Amino acid sequence: MLRRFMRLDIDNDLLTAMAERWRPELHTFHFPEGEMTITLKDVAILTGLPITGDAIIDNSKKQEDGWGSLIQERLGFNMPTTTPVDGVRHPPLNAGQVSVPWVVDHIQMEVNIGPDTPKDQVERYARVYLIGLVGGFLFPDKSNRWIQGMWLNMLLGDWDEIGKKSWGSAVLAGIYRELCTCSRLGAKQAGGAMFILQLWAWEHLPF
Repeated sequence: MLRRFMRLDIDNDLLTAMAERWRPELHTFHFPEGEMTITLKDVAILTGLPITGDAIIDNSKKQEDGWGSLIQERLGFNMPTTTPVDGVRHPPLNAGQVSVPWVVDHIQMEVNIGPDTPKDQVERYARVYLIGLVGGFLFPDKSNRWIQGMWLNMLLGDWDEIGKKSWGSAVLAGIYRELCTCSRLGAKQAGGAMFILQLWAWEHLPF
């Protein structure tokens, strides 16, 4: 279901207007008709993400030591020493973060998956896709250039545990946090899954 949203054009004017009506102390939007807010049920319906299961907790390493060997083991890729970002070469790992352009390059590489493809190869490619989806789409940072190490650590971990997490709850918490941050005076950008907020506005607000 999430794949259909990856080409969604973001309406920055709409999201800016929404942020201006957000009240951090109440976690609600203040409209002339009254208060409204996006809920777990909204996230579940709009995205299909699970809202029950284990809480997502950041227990990742903060340093990048060992990431290269773990990526080699779980993904089968050798980490390059640098990767291009806006024409400039940067390290693909930086303080426990992984470069979005590096992940995108591996997602877009030609992969022929069929009935005879070995299970470990399918799993490796699925992990790369999930890293890009979770770190770069559901929980992007403001620069959209780095994926936080906690997602890398989680998605390179126990395969069976990934689907047991309450991803919808974490996404909603991320939206609340970003709204509280970007509603402050002087804020210029917001991270997080703002596309979900846009879909919610389309569903609930009269245009």
